[in-house]
Amino acid sequence: MGYQQGLSGLSGASSDLDVIGNNIANANTVGFKESQAQFADMYANSVASAVNNQVGIGTKLAEVQQQFGQGTITSTNQALDVAINGNGFFQLSDNGASVYSRNGVFHLNADGTIGNSAGQLLMGYAANNSGIVNSAATVPLTVSTANLPPVATKNVKFAFNLNSQSADIPSTTAFDPTDSSTYSATSSINVNDSLGGTHQVAVYFVKNSTGSWTAYGTTGTPPTLVGSAAGGGVLGNVSFDASGNLTGTSKFNFTIPDGAVSGGTQALSMDFAGTTQFGATSGVQSSSQDGAASASLTGFSVGTDGTLTGNYSNGNTQALGQIALANFANQNGLQDLGGNVYAQTGASGAAQISVPGATNHGTLQGGAVENSNVDLTSELVNLITAQRNYQANAQTIKTQQTVDQTLINL
Repeated sequence: MGYQQGLSGLSGASSDLDVIGNNIANANTVGFKESQAQFADMYANSVASAVNNQVGIGTKLAEVQQQFGQGTITSTNQALDVAINGNGFFQLSDNGASVYSRNGVFHLNADGTIGNSAGQLLMGYAANNSGIVNSAATVPLTVSTANLPPVATKNVKFAFNLNSQSADIPSTTAFDPTDSSTYSATSSINVNDSLGGTHQVAVYFVKNSTGSWTAYGTTGTPPTLVGSAAGGGVLGNVSFDASGNLTGTSKFNFTIPDGAVSGGTQALSMDFAGTTQFGATSGVQSSSQDGAASASLTGFSVGTDGTLTGNYSNGNTQALGQIALANFANQNGLQDLGGNVYAQTGASGAAQISVPGATNHGTLQGGAVENSNVDLTSELVNLITAQRNYQANAQTIKTQQTVDQTLINL
C-alpha cells in the first residue's frame, strides 16, 4: 500500500460523494436526470512490453455519466406544464442560441411568447390564422390573443325523421309558419352573417303523401318566408323510397337578408342528407351550420403530438402552433449548462428536430411535469457505500504511515 493509492482513493470517493449529493439535492427538480461517477484504475508507465508484476497506483474519475431514464409524470392542471414521455428534449431559444431541456414548466409572456423562468423561449412550428401548422422551421411559439374573425354561414345541415304514417298529413293545406296545423315537422338554427351577427333560419316539412314532402324555409322573428315572394318560401320537394331512404335531391339553395350589408342578401345551402321516413314521430335528429361569430381565446391545451390548441368563446378550437422535440445520437455527449438546460456538442451529434411521436421522439402530456428520475432510497444507500469507501482509503494512508514509522524506529 502507498500514499498514492490512498490519496487517489480519497479523491475518487470524494467525487463519488459529490455526485451522490448532487443527485439528492435535485431529487425534486423537474426534469432532472441523475448522474453516476464512473472510475478507472491507474498504472505507472513501464518500459517492458509485458509486465506480470505491475501494481496499480490508484484510481481516477473517468467520467460523470448522466442517466436519461424516464422520470415519473405528475399532473399539475397547468395548461403550459408539459411532460415528455420518451426520448427528446424541448428546444429553447436563449437569446438566439439553441439550448435543450427536459423541464417542461412554461408560462405565457406578456408578448404572447411561451418561456421558462430563465427567460428562454419554447421553440416549435408556427400556425397561420387558419390554424395550419408550418413545419418548415422552428420559431419561438407565440399565442395570439386576437379575436377570431367571424365566418359567414354558407351551409346548413338538417337530418330529420319524417313520420310515414298518413295521420301526419296536416289538417290545413295552406302553409303558414305561425300555424302548426299547416306543417308536419319543424326545426330552427341560428346562422351567422359576414360580421358574425346571428339570424334564425327555420325549416318546415309538409307531408303530401307517403314518400312525398314539401320543405319550406323562413328567417327571422317573426318568421319571414325565404327566397322570393313568388316562391312562397318553398325550398323544394323531398321524396323517399319504399325503405324510407331519401331519394333525389337533398340540397336546396336559397337566400336570406344579409345583416352586414344594407339591402344585401346572403346565399345559403340547406342539405337534408341523412333524413329518413320511418314509422316514428317526426322530429329533427341533428343540425349544424358552418358559420361562426367572432370569438375570444378562453384557454388552450397541449396534445400528445405537441399541437397547442386554442379554445374560443364560440366553442370552436384552432391550432396555435406545435411544440417540437430534439433528439441526439449521444445524449451523454450534451454539455450540461445548469438550470436544467443542455448545449449541443460534437460528441452529442446534431439535434434531430421533429414533431412529438415521430421516429425515436417521445410524446407529450399537457398539464403535467416529468419528475426527477433520482431514486432517493438508492442514493442514500450509495451515500453510505461512498462514505465507507472514503474511510477505507483513509485507513490505507494510516496503515502506510504506521509501516513507515516502524522502519524509522529500527
